[in-house]
Amino acid sequence: MQALLKLIQDGRFHSGQALGAVLGISRSAVWKQLQNLEAELGLVVHSVRGRGYCLERPLSLLDMERLGVSTGLGTWPVTLHYQLDSTNAEALRMLGAGGCGPFVVLAERQSSGRGRRGRKWVSPFAENLYYSLAWPVAGGARQLQGLSLVVGLAVLQALRAFGLVQAGLKWPNDILVDGRKIAGVLLELVGDLADLCHVVIGVGVNVNMLSDVDEITQPWTSMAVVSGVTVDRNAFVRELSSQLGSYLHRHQQLGFPAFIPEWNQGDLWAGRSVTVTTTAQATHGVVCGVDVTGALILQTEDGRQVFSGGEISLRLKDDT
Repeated sequence: MQALLKLIQDGRFHSGQALGAVLGISRSAVWKQLQNLEAELGLVVHSVRGRGYCLERPLSLLDMERLGVSTGLGTWPVTLHYQLDSTNAEALRMLGAGGCGPFVVLAERQSSGRGRRGRKWVSPFAENLYYSLAWPVAGGARQLQGLSLVVGLAVLQALRAFGLVQAGLKWPNDILVDGRKIAGVLLELVGDLADLCHVVIGVGVNVNMLSDVDEITQPWTSMAVVSGVTVDRNAFVRELSSQLGSYLHRHQQLGFPAFIPEWNQGDLWAGRSVTVTTTAQATHGVVCGVDVTGALILQTEDGRQVFSGGEISLRLKDDT
């Protein structure tokens, strides 16, 4: 089915006879594979007499050659999967089996994608980006300070490089456009902080998703919705990897304080009234940036308070 999907990903009509000739199968076998694509992947295939078959919308499939895997996206080996439970879970399994980062795991679809606070990350086939980077960390917990915020900055710069100049940040690691979520980051740590450990950096980006999805319970948008064109996901993977490499190396060398001005500049909620909800209480205040550890600074009636980590929800005050 993968070979057939590559042939029809352009969204144009292809005759069953021509497809069968390329694949070395009969026209009826082509039709059966197309039915399987619809059933297994949720794709819509149109059939028109005299014209052939076409996808309802063109796809931008990930391709190992176009990802530049021969150079490992610079120095990072890449593995690409048709389907996974989760790219983060796969990266953790690879590390558990003796793998050592940095390396990248990509998938066309996730069956159990995860976001922050245990939320499901909806992962339709070949529409968005499901990306995990296993990144080695040495030097103790200090090397993790503000890391998720730095990753958010890298994702933000990758989006802006593709023309989404209005994209911005929401603490701690969401990227928004026009108040709607377009990307998020999930970090998971494995290993001994006193020695060498790895952080698995999961990045989810809504790239070419257009249709409403019932499972998504918050306002969302995608690169295609904002730009009005289908985005080349291979080119975006290359850009994201380049930005991550740059930002992570700078973070290793300089620490998070060097990024505070850039973070505050990209913070869409700076100076706005919000409610921070923890397991203990809800606190109202005005966003005043982040401190040297990446914690949120909130100006409240009782003075400045700092929030970091844990089960924290941040909402605009009018939305609570």
